[in-house]
Amino acid sequence: MNIKKGDKVIVIKGRDKGKTGTVSAVSPATNRIKVEGINIMKRHARNRGAGTPAGIIEVLGTIPAANVMLIDPATNKPTRVSYQMVGDKKVRVATKSKTPIEDVKK
Repeated sequence: MNIKKGDKVIVIKGRDKGKTGTVSAVSPATNRIKVEGINIMKRHARNRGAGTPAGIIEVLGTIPAANVMLIDPATNKPTRVSYQMVGDKKVRVATKSKTPIEDVKK
């Protein structure tokens, strides 16, 4: 999976097509990701004490990683990802503009 937490992506398939957001969670085992502001689902919650009120809450749902594309940092357009060796490090590179994609530190 070439998408990591903190990447800016655009949705290319589904009901949220065309929207952009930042990846907040990645699950390589299921090949699904969570993107802030995308696939908001409503869940009914019951009162579980003073800290969690009852009612309808909005939860961030996952979407398949194949439904998003990384946004090129140079052109702000969707791009594929390739890899290049810089010294002894493997670096992600935007295919269209050949600019390196910086990893967001957690």
